[in-house]
Amino acid sequence: MTDNISSEDQHKPSLSWSLSTWLEYLQGIHSKSIDMGLSRSQQIYARLKLDFSNSTVITVAGTNGKGTTCRMIEMGLLIQQQSVAVYSSPHIIDYTERVRINGQMLSEQAHVNAFMQVERARGDVSLTYFEFATLAGLVLIANHQPNFVVLEVGLGGRLDAVNIVDPNIAVITSIALDHQDYLGDTRELIATEKSGIMRDNIPVVIGEPDPPITLFTAVEKRQAQPYWQGKEFGYKDCETNWCWYNGDNQFSDLTLPLIPMQNASTALQVLSVLGHLPSNQDKLKELIDQSTLPGRFEVISHNPKIVLDVAHNPQATELLASRIERLEYQQLHLVVAMLEDKDIAGSLLPLVSMNANWYVASLNVPRGAKSKQLKTVLTDSQKVVEFESVSDALHEAKKNAKHDDLIIVFGSFFTVSEVIQAS
Repeated sequence: MTDNISSEDQHKPSLSWSLSTWLEYLQGIHSKSIDMGLSRSQQIYARLKLDFSNSTVITVAGTNGKGTTCRMIEMGLLIQQQSVAVYSSPHIIDYTERVRINGQMLSEQAHVNAFMQVERARGDVSLTYFEFATLAGLVLIANHQPNFVVLEVGLGGRLDAVNIVDPNIAVITSIALDHQDYLGDTRELIATEKSGIMRDNIPVVIGEPDPPITLFTAVEKRQAQPYWQGKEFGYKDCETNWCWYNGDNQFSDLTLPLIPMQNASTALQVLSVLGHLPSNQDKLKELIDQSTLPGRFEVISHNPKIVLDVAHNPQATELLASRIERLEYQQLHLVVAMLEDKDIAGSLLPLVSMNANWYVASLNVPRGAKSKQLKTVLTDSQKVVEFESVSDALHEAKKNAKHDDLIIVFGSFFTVSEVIQAS
């Protein structure tokens, strides 16, 4: 529950404040929720005097696949007995999910202490919620001085607060249309923004199999050391297993990853560049089996099988559709709720050809789309029922589903979060 803050106390941040009080405070100290630019964050970062010189920093950008790629890099390093910290966003349930040190979340008090450190350093500089959170996450990571630091970009790359830290390796997982109001309305423009995480003469691992020309241009301009998916490394989908290769290694008959193959392949190449690729099939199987994240094609129940997925743009729902096609089931039930500023029509399109019962729900958060907005983009041939909430929609889907049916809940981090919190 969020603490009540008096107007007088709002201006007096304290170590005694609860985490929820701090998060409420962070929501109100900047006029915009998204305000692209590095100047504010860079100014406070310099004041904090954080030192990552003893760590290898890996910065991960991309339209989709950032979280799962970060997770597999993290797990690969942990299996190799390396200390590793991860900063990622957004969280699904608990704010403390945003920072992991050696695979573990930190206490709420640790986050409060970091918030206070940022608050003291910022003075009268206004920070967005994400900027403040990122600086606090960097404080927490710097306190632990891990061997490796994995930083997930929030939005874009060039102007994202994460980009105040110079990486030793840059990673770009995928390029697709999303956040077009901020990043541009073509893949070429979006690639330019993502490529902003590169630095001169450092390795860059590019998981996007169809890179726009602007990505090649950025690599050349930076004189980066590129590793391209499908060229220096790649994978082959063999339906019941998969293969992965690069210039020095080839692994065949691998168990299918629980994260998308494209992202798993990208992560393995990062580990190879770092010199920490598992050396044998058994270690690689252990890594693949352990690389999971909540809300990424997460099975939460059986009979009927219920799967949660945060897919919220066309590229992600295309992948979701391909993964559904691998499963055996009698009837498909699709529960969806989305944000209104997403490409709703484009995101639902990869799934409309499936013979599914649709349960479209209103997403009751800021920017949440109403159920009617989703229903209007589905054709009359679809079986569509509207609901006031995700919980109501899922309840009805479960009531209608038989033992061997499949229920997919997707559309947003908020959609998945509502289901997990209700369970």
